[in-house]
Formats: sequence, structure tokens, C-alpha cells
Amino acid sequence: MKATDLSKRNKTFSKMVAVIMAALMLLCSDFSTLADDEIPYDTYNYNYWKYVVKTPAAYVPDGIVTAADLDITSFSGPQDICVSDDGEVYVADTGNNRVVVMNKAMTKVNRIIDSFDNEGKKDTFNAPYGVCVSENGQLYVADSENARVVVLSPEGEFIKIVDNPQSEILDDDFAFVPLKVTVDYADRVYVISKGAFEGILVFESNGDFTGYFGTIDVKITPWEKFWRRFASKEERSNQQLYIPTEFTGIDVDSGGFIYASNIDSEGVQAVRRLNPQGKDVIQKGENGNVGGDVYFQPYGDYGGASEITDVVYRNKGIYSLLDRKRGRIFTYDKEGNLLYIFGGIGFQKGTFMTPVAIEAIGDEILVLDAERNSILKFKETNYGTLINDAVGLRFDGDETKAIDKWKAVLKLDENNELANNGIGKAYLTAGDNKNAMKYFKVGMNRKYYSIAFKRYRNDILAKNMSLIMTVVILLIAGGIIYSKWNSKRKGKKKKEGLL
Repeated sequence: MKATDLSKRNKTFSKMVAVIMAALMLLCSDFSTLADDEIPYDTYNYNYWKYVVKTPAAYVPDGIVTAADLDITSFSGPQDICVSDDGEVYVADTGNNRVVVMNKAMTKVNRIIDSFDNEGKKDTFNAPYGVCVSENGQLYVADSENARVVVLSPEGEFIKIVDNPQSEILDDDFAFVPLKVTVDYADRVYVISKGAFEGILVFESNGDFTGYFGTIDVKITPWEKFWRRFASKEERSNQQLYIPTEFTGIDVDSGGFIYASNIDSEGVQAVRRLNPQGKDVIQKGENGNVGGDVYFQPYGDYGGASEITDVVYRNKGIYSLLDRKRGRIFTYDKEGNLLYIFGGIGFQKGTFMTPVAIEAIGDEILVLDAERNSILKFKETNYGTLINDAVGLRFDGDETKAIDKWKAVLKLDENNELANNGIGKAYLTAGDNKNAMKYFKVGMNRKYYSIAFKRYRNDILAKNMSLIMTVVILLIAGGIIYSKWNSKRKGKKKKEGLL
């Protein structure tokens, strides 16, 4: 073989190797380099049969905020985030024993609160786990390891401390370890305390403990009851204790209703909407599920109950849940209908490692990642805006105005059952029962289809009542005339001896 031929073959081989290596590098490249308009997670919903259906993205990644961007020392295992009415963003930087306050755009730090003057003495936090701002601007910090809730002014000036709950309903060995906190319009303080399975602790504005709120009842199946009856003492001790579940996140709406999340092993209800009496009044939608991912799926990466770690009430009855298991965000309307799903666990831009808290600011959604020590931002797409606007119009009672919004959603997602049902409800409210039936049928909504059908039937009867009554009267009159004529005919034949 000539040297020139060998040289050509070597060059050809080298080029082939280079092409193959380039292809492998392309396939294995870091997904963090994806363009902004590419989505690093699945966006989907569930249909009537509870099967996964892919949808357009309602929200897409819109950046990440780290301590380096703010020119401060790194966050250390932050655990909570909240937004005040004036737009300031508060982060409970748990590992650094401080609260970091940023401007609305999260481009600069307005102040860092790591100590305060407590009756002439310098006081500090010890693992501040939860943070919230009341309607009057006061800052509430769940100072976990100090077993108290510290109340400060927006500037960090000491106001009061809520601690040491006293009551006969508390166990003798009860330890107050506040994890999350929120405040209603009357300055009542609601606290999730570690190990407090009886419910949320409630304190009046003066700091007095008034009792538990919204206890989660655990249901024991007949099968479990049967086996516990015949199990030995040792077997029962090894079985799961049938005690209520702890709450994981908490928020409050403008009407004073408390939204509280929990981890539901059955994947059915992972959030409650508690009225002032502590009664759960949440609506569960057509599928009867406000627990995130459907518990059982025959395929894909969607089966198994979600682990909801936080909840945020947004507006117009819309609220979102954060799943720490798969990093997904589930958004519902007031009626419990699942609007859209996005997010995921991973290393790509727009995914989480350890999501711990969720918040909303304007049209953006914020997620706090304790492992990445950062805040991830998500913005609405046109698809998400249309759904949010349509739901908002229904919430305000302007359902007929929502029709165009829902029809625009159908142009982007033609199989969207929510949009079909939204249009159906709008037509139902407007009295167009025939069109309502059409959309409810496509939306697989049996309940509202039945309502529309009954109303449509009544409409038909009402419109044709005069004709119907005329026909009925004629039939009755005809029957009477025929009866008399038939009687006379029979009498005549009888006289003639024919009968």
C-alpha cells in the first residue's frame, strides 16, 4: 500500500472520528445551554379519564436570582419566601440566620435583617424557617430554634414576640418549633409547628394562643381495620401510626381563608381552604382531586402521589401547589379545576434540585430552591395568560366575556377540556343552553351537560307551550266527541238489534 493512500485513509478516518465525537458531544451536551424559548420540563394536564395529555407551556423559565447577583454572601439553605403588598421580596435565609429583603425586580438588596433591639438588648435569629408580611406591613419571622415568632416593622424594628403557647389542650411535653407562619386581616397569627399533628396553632393579635385550627383527619380503610383487629401487639406496633398529617405550607387570601398544604399519601387532597371556623371548604373540581399528580398512571413518569411542600394563593381564586418530589407546580381555580402543570427536577435552566417554597409577584411565579440557594423565576406565556384571564373573568362573574379567551385557548390546544367547559359554562350563564350542551359534551362534563339539557328541554317546552296545550285540548275534545259519537252509534245498533 502506498504511503499517500495510507495518509488519505488516516485523514478520512480522523474526519469520521471527529464527526462521531462532535455528534456525541451534541447529544450529551449540558441542557443549561438551551435557548430561552425551549422548555426543560414536561407541560401537561389530565383528561376526564385521568390520563396524561400534553399541553402548551403556561409558564417558562425567566431567570434565576442568586446571592452573587445581589452582591451579598451566599444564601445557606433558605426555606421560605414571601412578597409584601408594596412588592418587596423577603427570603428566610435559614442557614445564615437572617432575612434578606430585595426590591420587586430582585436586582438589589434593600436591607438585611440579622438582629434587632429587644428591650435594649441585641437579639438575633436562630434558624429562621418561615417568613411573611401582614397587610399592615409588619414582618413575621418563624424563628424556629428560638421557639418563637418574631414580629418586626418593615425596617426591622422590634414590635413583639409570639411564643410559649399555654393551654390545657397542649401535651405536657409539647415543644413549640414554628416552621411556617401567616397572618390574616385581623392580625391573627397562624403557625405550623413541627410535630403538631393536631393542626395549625392560632394566636390572637395580642399573642394569646387560642387553639388548633384545621386538623387533618386520617381515614382508615375497612381492610386496615380488619388486619389491625387480628394482628398481634408486636405487629401493630410495627405498623404505621394512624395519626393526622402535618401541614407543610400556608397562605391566606384577602377574605381571611387559610390555604394550607400537606403531604397526602393517597394523592387526592394535598391542600385545604379553611374558613374562619377551621372547616375545610375547598372545591375539588370535576376529577375530585386537588393533590397534584394522579396517584396511579399506567405509563410514564407521572404515577405516584405528589409531595406538596407549599401553597401560594395568587388572585381571582387561583392558587398553586409546589411538589418537592418531581419539582412540579400545579395550579387550580376556585372550583378545584386543574389549570396547568409545569416544572421539574434536574440541573437544566428552569428546573429545581430541592424546591421548598413558592410565591407569586404580579404575573411571575417564584420558587425558592434550598439546595441551589437561589430563586427561580417563571413568566406567563400567551397560553397561560389566556387561561388566567378566562378564569379571572369567570371569578368576577363576566363569563360571557371569557368565551373569546377560551376559544383562543382552543386554537392553541384543541383538546383542552377546561376551555370547552369554560365556554359551556359561559353559554349556560348566558342562557344559550343548546350551545352549552355542545361544549360540555366535548369537555366530558356530565354534571353540567345534565343541567344544560334540562334547561334546554324546559326552553323547548316553554316556547311551544301554547302549541302543546292546543294539541292537548284538541285531543281531549276529539276524545270526548269520539266517545259520545261511539256511544250513540252503539245505542242505535242496539235498538236495531245488531248488538
